[in-house]
Amino acid sequence: MSAHIRNFCIIAHVDHGKSTLADRLLQVTGTISERDMTEQVLDSMDLEREKGVTIKASAVRMKYKALDGKEYELNLIDTPGHVDFGYEVSRALNACEGAVLVVDATQGIEAQTLANLYSAINANLEIIPVINKIDLPSAHPDDVAEDISSLIGGKPEDVIRISAKAGINIEQVLEAIVKKVPPPAGLDSDTPRALIFDSHYDAYKGVICYVRVIEGSFSATESIYLMATGIHVKPIEVGIFAPIMKPVERLNAGEVGYIATGLKTVHEARVGDTVTSSNNPASSPLPGYLHPKPMVFAGIYPVDADDYTDLRDALEKLQLNDASLTYTPETSQAIGFGFRAGFLGLFHMEIIQERIEREYNLDVLFTAPSVEYEVILAGGDVLTIDSPAQLPEEAMVAEIREPWMNIEIITPTDYYGTIMDLVINRRGIYKGQEYPAPHRVQLNFEIPLAELIVDFFDTLKSRTKGYASLDYQFAEYRTDKLQKLEILVNGDPIDALASIVHEKDAYHKGQSLITKLKEIIPRQLFDVAIQASSGGRIISRANVKAMRKDVLAKCYGGDITRKKKLLEKQKKGKRRLKMIGNVEIPQEAFMAVLKLEAE
Repeated sequence: MSAHIRNFCIIAHVDHGKSTLADRLLQVTGTISERDMTEQVLDSMDLEREKGVTIKASAVRMKYKALDGKEYELNLIDTPGHVDFGYEVSRALNACEGAVLVVDATQGIEAQTLANLYSAINANLEIIPVINKIDLPSAHPDDVAEDISSLIGGKPEDVIRISAKAGINIEQVLEAIVKKVPPPAGLDSDTPRALIFDSHYDAYKGVICYVRVIEGSFSATESIYLMATGIHVKPIEVGIFAPIMKPVERLNAGEVGYIATGLKTVHEARVGDTVTSSNNPASSPLPGYLHPKPMVFAGIYPVDADDYTDLRDALEKLQLNDASLTYTPETSQAIGFGFRAGFLGLFHMEIIQERIEREYNLDVLFTAPSVEYEVILAGGDVLTIDSPAQLPEEAMVAEIREPWMNIEIITPTDYYGTIMDLVINRRGIYKGQEYPAPHRVQLNFEIPLAELIVDFFDTLKSRTKGYASLDYQFAEYRTDKLQKLEILVNGDPIDALASIVHEKDAYHKGQSLITKLKEIIPRQLFDVAIQASSGGRIISRANVKAMRKDVLAKCYGGDITRKKKLLEKQKKGKRRLKMIGNVEIPQEAFMAVLKLEAE
């Protein structure tokens, strides 16, 4: 009977105490014994604990005896907290009927709080506002309660005030979930349909799909059909999260659990797909399925060329658990063999980089991140490129389109001017502003993704002393005056240092990169010319002077002709060396592209 089931999620800005509240709920309901309790139970990865961010969604079932004497089944669906994982958040929200909105009593409403709140309202969820960290000396819960009630309606005194860390008022949250969140609507007798809101790969059971059964029921004895990928498979087992995986005979309408499929990759069971019965398939899938699209691209190269196969194995294993990671082999003249990988965003890229280095013990070099451009050729064909090295000759290109994003920045009003300055300098366009709370302003801009991915977030944080928060969504592709900036060392273009820049930025970016490379590239036995070329002409040049060798040291006595003869011989040798000499380009040179903006 689904009347006693409550499915809910917790939404919050990064570091507002979402995982800590989940821990307390598990403790209060007795789902986890005191002995097994650890900090951030649902964040199982080391990286999640270090960065204080939930990266993978997870789910857990709790039994709670309410004040009305009845026992309820509460399913908490934990959602990722970072903006890069917005699609996963939307799928998790669709699996729930209610959302607990957690706001930090010291920081108030921030950008991702709003973004996730609007997503929850669009999914028709019942919102339960909660103010966390009320025990901190810098907390101002009354002001935050005013802000929340002006945003979502209701009275400020109705907002639940808790401290997840100290365990204050946790029962109030559980009672509010039981009273306010509606029970699931589907019936066990309907045609089976379930939403996959996450999946992970298990070495023994294959892909394990985390599902919310919308209608009908599923058992391990009946074959299932995945509607988006068109795959029929007989499950190995079905079960629930309590919080470890526990097999059950059947998952009924309204319940949250897992289906172990035995499939070999998460590509075959994608997040957002609809599961139905093979014998009695549903006529239409659940709405909202998307193919997650990489937004940021970078080259991954092993520092030691012998590690190439290990790197390929590492990427294959990471892809087993992460369907949004894409990669293809790539060769660079300067760095050798590697891969071009696509990521959901810069944070996703950072997570993958750290996992490769930690879990697989590999030293890797990531090239400067790039975005996907649409190139309209003179003949009218459209070419999609994700690396500046793939850009055709200038004469063949009619126009280049780049991705633009809508961004929302929430900041204390004191930093209004410095944020305006930052965004306008990055080719941003001001769209409007709102005041979600006194002394806080929400600024809306449009900005090219290429300007956002390098160090925009770091600069924003440093300019606002850490108070500003950022949320972004893809808007559209737009045509602009873009061109390729190439770096030539000794006359040879270095593909890994190429970038696509705006016409007006080409000169100063080229010049600052050349200045930086002149310091980084070691001196050779011959002069090395470093040049920046853009728009078909050389726009900047610097020479790395040759190391001097005193060839006249051993020449004593005799007339000047002997010395001239030796110097002439040295000059010819240097010229020949320059023709065949290879310039070793150190790793720091590739990182110089990234650090250009920071100065």
